Amino acid sequence: MSDMKQYVEDVLALVKQRDPDQPEFYNTVREVLGSIIPFLEKNPQYKAAKMLERMVEPERIVTFRVVWQDDNNETHINRGYRVQMNSAIGPYKGGLRFHPSVNLSILKFLAFEQVFKNSLTSLPIGGGKGGSDFDPKGKSDNEVMRFCQAFMTELYRHIGPHVDVPAGDIGVGGREIGYLFGQYKRIRDAYDSAVLTGKGLTYGGSLTRTEATGYGLLYFVKNMLDDKGDTLQGKTVVVSGAGNVAIYAIQKAQEFGAKVVTCSDSNGYVYDSEGIDLAAVKKIKEVNRGRISEYVKYRPNAEYHEGCRGVWGVKCDIALPCATQSEIDLDSAKLLIANGCKVVAEGANMPSTLEAIEYYLQSKILFGPAKAANAGGVAVSALEMSQNSERLSWTFEEVDERLKGIMANIYRNAKKNAEEYGDPDNLVMGANIAGFKKVAEAMLAQGMV
Repeated sequence: MSDMKQYVEDVLALVKQRDPDQPEFYNTVREVLGSIIPFLEKNPQYKAAKMLERMVEPERIVTFRVVWQDDNNETHINRGYRVQMNSAIGPYKGGLRFHPSVNLSILKFLAFEQVFKNSLTSLPIGGGKGGSDFDPKGKSDNEVMRFCQAFMTELYRHIGPHVDVPAGDIGVGGREIGYLFGQYKRIRDAYDSAVLTGKGLTYGGSLTRTEATGYGLLYFVKNMLDDKGDTLQGKTVVVSGAGNVAIYAIQKAQEFGAKVVTCSDSNGYVYDSEGIDLAAVKKIKEVNRGRISEYVKYRPNAEYHEGCRGVWGVKCDIALPCATQSEIDLDSAKLLIANGCKVVAEGANMPSTLEAIEYYLQSKILFGPAKAANAGGVAVSALEMSQNSERLSWTFEEVDERLKGIMANIYRNAKKNAEEYGDPDNLVMGANIAGFKKVAEAMLAQGMV
């Protein structure tokens, strides 16, 4: 075993020893560190500086209770978190997730991924993540408002435009961001519009922000295909999820001439052989806040299937997982590729297990890892911060053009590093090395921080 491989193994053992009950965090650390060994071998100064040990330890973790009342005046207590992972290249930046599954392991995993994703954008933002085990589903607007106000009453002292800038994530959309911002403004008695991103257009939000992750995913796929002399035209695409990422990935894929045949939610998936009717999906999910099973009312020839895993058994050329972490396991990856899938690009955060990712790489398909392929959302969040700082509002076309440029640069940077370290089509390695390099250089330059 080489010296640097042993170094990585030692750090992984340390992570497991310190946090044995955090499998999601351990898995993402293993994925990143395992892929940057060729870079570490050429740059031994990072071992001497104990850079890996420093990077896997968050700079700060804030946990707090959130006490709120429902419409029946019953008191509820939830747990709130903010993981401030790394600020070497800018203020902490990353979403807030409101979902019953939220725990420290998931948030540390997301924050660790966010550090390298944000680095890849070339914008001056560090990495963080936060949220609560609160479930907004089935709650009234007033209940969500009271929860958000209670949550921000605790969080406000730890964030700020130059410190930590949260955004939305699962369970936190425009409604929640509005309530959070209103409470922050009330407490601070100041209009710090750059303290949160994903805001409404009437109070400092950016055009293209809603579409950014889904659009950016397809721009990344287009760059991958362009490099191979191929296009999206006529391709059959399978998409999971039915939130913002999935909806706007479907829209952009259709604009590029692809036929998207599926989408899903936590209960099941729909298959429409004629192509997904995006207007129907938007009405169900954005207007009615309903379940995707209602899709067959709008398209009687479509099929609804209970359970989400089956979506990966649908034959396709391109698979775009846009729902949640670990939704594609090894069996699903094998099924996809056996059915002819040639491209997988991740719209959600680490939706493929490590074993599935290994199988993609062994099978030599085109694979766009999450930290590169879904960076469009945080990129436009950073552009929102820029507009807020300048008291400007750019047009949709201006922001979209910048997004296209950022996604092209991310692809080129990942590709260049993959080539430099001997595995040209391994964008996992290329993206991890590119992201790590920038953060590590900044940390080294700033001394013992």
